[in-house]
Amino acid sequence: MKQTTSRRSHKAGLPPGTLVHIGERKRETARIRLLQYNAQHLEESEPSVEKWRGLRRTGGITWIHVTGVHDIAVLAAVGEYFGLHPLVLEDILNTDQRPKREDYEDYTYLVIKALQYGSDGQRLVREQVSIVLGRDFVLSFEENEPSLFEPVRQQLLNKHGRIRELGADYLAYRLVDAVVDGYFGVLERFGEHIETLQDRIMRRPSGRSQQVLYHLRREIMLVRRFVWPLREVIGGLEREGGALIQEGTRIYLRDVYDHVLHMIETIEAFHEMLAYTLDIHLLGTTHRLNEIIKVLTVIATAFMPPTLIASIYGMNFRVMPEISWTWGYPLAIGVMLGTVSGMLVYFRRKHWL
Repeated sequence: MKQTTSRRSHKAGLPPGTLVHIGERKRETARIRLLQYNAQHLEESEPSVEKWRGLRRTGGITWIHVTGVHDIAVLAAVGEYFGLHPLVLEDILNTDQRPKREDYEDYTYLVIKALQYGSDGQRLVREQVSIVLGRDFVLSFEENEPSLFEPVRQQLLNKHGRIRELGADYLAYRLVDAVVDGYFGVLERFGEHIETLQDRIMRRPSGRSQQVLYHLRREIMLVRRFVWPLREVIGGLEREGGALIQEGTRIYLRDVYDHVLHMIETIEAFHEMLAYTLDIHLLGTTHRLNEIIKVLTVIATAFMPPTLIASIYGMNFRVMPEISWTWGYPLAIGVMLGTVSGMLVYFRRKHWL
């Protein structure tokens, strides 16, 4: 599938509220899934953009999930039907948003970042998720499939738990909770990578270990940049949600807030572990280099006397008494070997070897 990327510079000079997709296009076509439900009944459909004007609300809870936020026509139709501010639609199209919460007259807009490891188990995949919470509706927007919210959808279809008996605020909580739960899987895998890297560095530091270390440090900074604002987003929704958040749902939001605090503590611990691992790597590399230099120094020192003897008897003077000796050559070799052996024994006793 061909993917294209739009940058912020493409919006330079355009008035606020202009609908331009910013980010990577991860799907060819957008997909709209509509669920309308109450405690007794549920209807699911995938309406086209042309059917929006004739769409009727059933009086229960309406959940519209859009996958693929690059389609401006789809977002414009959803925004027109629910009366969304143009700036909200602009933020949904801009997938480079910072996690945030914005309150409007009769709805609240949330931006959060979803993280998960790719199919290779090594590459960290990020995705922007936008959620609009109204009195009787929830709008959610993802960039690609598979959807993070599929378990929530299955619970609605199978009528598991109390989700169909509660309001739109509880549905929004479940969507936020699904994103936050995804972070725990990322952090668990991240912890495994750090432990594996530490074991490898303790055994033998290498250039490959250093590359992995720097890669993990970049990733933990990315996770930290996405998780820290979640504390403000979820805490503000729980405290300042107003009439959109019922008292019973605030308890669940406080639980998600506690999860975010736990993740922040875990991220800070990982950050310190990586700094400690870097110190170990540098110390191990320095120690290994010192050992190599020590061995080379011992070898060079041990062979200095033989080199001196060989250089003396390599001079081209005519009068050198030892040159005419019958046992001169064996004697010179013996002195060389004896000197080297004696110095090696001395170095061993001094624990330099």
